[in-house]
Amino acid sequence: MSAREWKLSIVIPAYNEERTLATVVERVNATPFAKEILIVNDGSKDNTRAVMEELARNPGIKAFDQPRNMGKGAALRRGFEEATGDIVLVQDADLEYNPADYPKLLAPILQGRADVVYGSRFSPVERKVHSYWHTLGNRALTTLSNWLADMYMTDMETCYKVFRTPVIQNIRLHSDRFGFEPEVTAKIARIPGLRIWEVPISYNYRTYAEGKKIGWKDGVSTLARIAWFNLGHSEESAFRIPPEDIVRRLRDEDAARSSKHRRVER
Repeated sequence: MSAREWKLSIVIPAYNEERTLATVVERVNATPFAKEILIVNDGSKDNTRAVMEELARNPGIKAFDQPRNMGKGAALRRGFEEATGDIVLVQDADLEYNPADYPKLLAPILQGRADVVYGSRFSPVERKVHSYWHTLGNRALTTLSNWLADMYMTDMETCYKVFRTPVIQNIRLHSDRFGFEPEVTAKIARIPGLRIWEVPISYNYRTYAEGKKIGWKDGVSTLARIAWFNLGHSEESAFRIPPEDIVRRLRDEDAARSSKHRRVER
């Protein structure tokens, strides 16, 4: 199906990213998709808010300001609530993830093969070599998540997560910080019939001196959250309506798009 039939909502949580935010938005804008860009300033202490407000003067860019620093998960919840597109994509405000990968990330959904796509830093791909311990920690957390969720994935902690909008807006998310990653992964794994894909992406590792924020304490917290969200949450607390209803809605939308596409081809 043509990308023109879909609108993309790109959610960018930003905390103290005054140096990189404008560049990221410029790269996002250069991608060949109908889109809206939703920037959520997470109580930054630097000039991020002013940069965001200046960017929001442009059409298609919306600015949202959290009352204080509440964490990445809280900023994403705000962005998801405000999204009006058919597909929601998470984009970090630093320069670790390259919007040039959007065509690869979106292809499984646009081609009718997926409802959720994760961009993997650890699938075979040409990429910059980065910290061994950072990589080892990510893989350990992903392995534990896979075991508890009964789902094979190479990169649970990736920023690049893409959802058809009804999927992500139906999930009740509670994590305020980096616990968003294991929480959303555990919950999509529990949706019968949901089609989840991974695609390889490039990755430009940022050092802590360059502004990387996630640390070992977040890793320890993630271990606990992986167990909690896989073993301790009921379906009623995880979803707004039964997820099977959302999957049926997606299949109905797929059928309608396919029928429309066939009529156009005739």
